[in-house]
Amino acid sequence: MTDAALQLDILRSHYRREVFIRLSALGVAVAGLVFLMLVDLAKGPSGMPLGDVWATLLAGPHSGDQMATTILWQLRMPQTIMGVLVGACLGIGGLQMQTILCNPLASPFTLGFSAAAGFGAALAIMFGSFLPLPGFVLVPASAFFMTLLACALVYFVAALRGTTPEILVLAGIAVLFLFQSLQSLLQFMASPEVLQQIVFWLFGSLLKASWTTVSVTAVILAVCLPFVIRDSWRLTLLRLGDVNASSLGLSVDCLRRRSFVLVSLLTAAAVCFVGTIGFVGLIAPHVARAAVGEDHRFAVPMAATAGAIILLGASVFAKLISPAAVIPVGIITAIAGIPMLIVVIARRGKGERP
Repeated sequence: MTDAALQLDILRSHYRREVFIRLSALGVAVAGLVFLMLVDLAKGPSGMPLGDVWATLLAGPHSGDQMATTILWQLRMPQTIMGVLVGACLGIGGLQMQTILCNPLASPFTLGFSAAAGFGAALAIMFGSFLPLPGFVLVPASAFFMTLLACALVYFVAALRGTTPEILVLAGIAVLFLFQSLQSLLQFMASPEVLQQIVFWLFGSLLKASWTTVSVTAVILAVCLPFVIRDSWRLTLLRLGDVNASSLGLSVDCLRRRSFVLVSLLTAAAVCFVGTIGFVGLIAPHVARAAVGEDHRFAVPMAATAGAIILLGASVFAKLISPAAVIPVGIITAIAGIPMLIVVIARRGKGERP
């Protein structure tokens, strides 16, 4: 065997070992997510042992124990699955946004998309009585529309000066403050009853999840995923920088536009039904990169799994500390996200790329 062939064989062996390590890390994360799903299904105001949860799951939604079936399949299961879907949407959206903006602090929450959704929901809650649509349709539809509007506004402002990462970030921060100010204005104008509804929505909660909302979120995620997966190599290449990626034939501006639209759709699907949930889209991408590296073929599913784990972990923790009146998960993720963010900042070396 020649030296070149031997070197190639060593590289192949090293690559296979790296792939095995990354797949193993992803498998462990998925197993942890499944365990958290079972724990989340077992926790609640009425309680339910894990053995009963497993038996009811195996029996299906038409088992003999009507009370256990109703609690598990009609109340808790939609909340748990919605937590998985929302966490996955925010994790993938955060990973894409940090990649296309080359900014470790970029996320749907920090760039104003979630604030836009909150304003849309507050607008529908406050003035929805003047429209013929029911609230459970109007509120998420308004939140979805405002999120897409925020995306268009960010991109329009950035396009005036060139869609560079720096301009996109500055435009996103401007949009964040704009919609937060509009939220505050609506809260100031609202009556006490309407204000209570707006504030509860802004907390972020899985309690209102249903099979209908789960289906809508799942469909949007399923539509976006093929495009995200198709761009995995391009997004990995973009981590080398705009100049290097362009020199290798990548159309950076087209990739940014496409990814920006996908992020807006994923964010809208994530927050329009459950409310504003922060830090998941910021922390999950860092967890994914620490576990499997920059290769987006592995980072995308890991970011989705990490986002789901963070959100379900917050749900389980909220049920443990307050079983009778479950604390909204948005409050838990906001509190837990602060030390996570400090750890991320502390781990970053001075010369490390975003």
